[in-house]
Amino acid sequence: MPQQSPLDVPEGDPFGPHNLPYGVFSTAGEERRRIGVRIGGHVLDAGAAAVALGSPYAGLLGQPSLNPLLAAGRTAWRDVRRALTAWVTDPGHRPTVEPHLLPLDEVTLHLPYEVADYVDFYASEHHATNVGRMFRPDGDALTPNWKHLPIGYHGRSGTIVVSGTDVVRPSGQRKAPTDPAPVFGPSVKLDIEAEVGFVVGAPSELGSPVPLGAFEDHVFGLFLLNDWSARDIQAWEYVPLGPFLGKSFATSVSAWVTPLEALDAARVAPPARDFPLLPYLDDSAVDRPGGFDLHITVSVNGQEVARPPFATMYWTAAQQLAHMTVNGASLRTGDVFGSGTVSGPEVAQRGSLLELTWNGRDAIELADGKRTFLEDGDTVTLTAWAPGPDGTRVGLGEVTGRIVPAAPAAQ
Repeated sequence: MPQQSPLDVPEGDPFGPHNLPYGVFSTAGEERRRIGVRIGGHVLDAGAAAVALGSPYAGLLGQPSLNPLLAAGRTAWRDVRRALTAWVTDPGHRPTVEPHLLPLDEVTLHLPYEVADYVDFYASEHHATNVGRMFRPDGDALTPNWKHLPIGYHGRSGTIVVSGTDVVRPSGQRKAPTDPAPVFGPSVKLDIEAEVGFVVGAPSELGSPVPLGAFEDHVFGLFLLNDWSARDIQAWEYVPLGPFLGKSFATSVSAWVTPLEALDAARVAPPARDFPLLPYLDDSAVDRPGGFDLHITVSVNGQEVARPPFATMYWTAAQQLAHMTVNGASLRTGDVFGSGTVSGPEVAQRGSLLELTWNGRDAIELADGKRTFLEDGDTVTLTAWAPGPDGTRVGLGEVTGRIVPAAPAAQ
């Protein structure tokens, strides 16, 4: 019996030719970084295949980073995706393409783009309501501005790391309400935030806001993101200016970027709005719904603890981009923005341990013991899928990270 081709992806595989996410990889035999496209359990060396096929896209795909492709713009993104789809589905291309396929377990995956700026939002009404009820039990759960604009903050782009990178437990100042003074030491409330990230391709000019309708002209694709959070450090430092050291130590992102075009079948309308929106945020008459029906799973040490639904997010990525630029702020190729913690209305749909344990009050049961927050050695993994064409599923690349002990304090 002839050996099955890696291009004969089993029916139902979430990484079939309907998906084709982009990444960057190297091999033990050649450390040079190359653009790869995932197909089933293999990676296509996209640049080498482009050269072998005499493709006009060899220059874009023969790079050590996705940034040149990101900067090329929407027409190039569409045309390159069509070419790649033909390469992995047309039987006539198989003899040329197959030599450039490598098993996933034989490559090392890297951060696939050079990150420019990083912005994180707070777009889940369920998450924001839970946090408000925890920390403002006698007041309104949501702040007065929450339903009028997508709240966000600028993060630290230099500590965005690719999936599989260990996360060093951060140290900093913390102070419990009953403590007379702050103390310094490793965080004892280390948490996760299950999020979806978006990466900007085409830049914009300083002083020119990006309207809702231009979202797909600027955003290349999306991926899973875990915005690790030291809740005790954050609680002491964030008044009045917001997140800083409690967030900036690490943000983990998937090694695979799913192009927006692969998620056409996953588009859904966001939740109904409770208040009229200002014109630049009003998406009631957009051509396509701005939500994405992504089904996320959060696991700790291999055990599922939550299933946050991205379809419940109040603010869409297009609204976040419009708000992020409405003051004239420019976009740069490689800008990343995160959705904020994804949480649904049910307890089992909460995307952070802060919510799942209600700030440590209710421990969750794992096979290796109870948890309120993360312990050294814990490994957190986010996975997700979305509806694809003709009843298929589109898989998102996982994002995983293991907690290692805090570094020794500087003297």
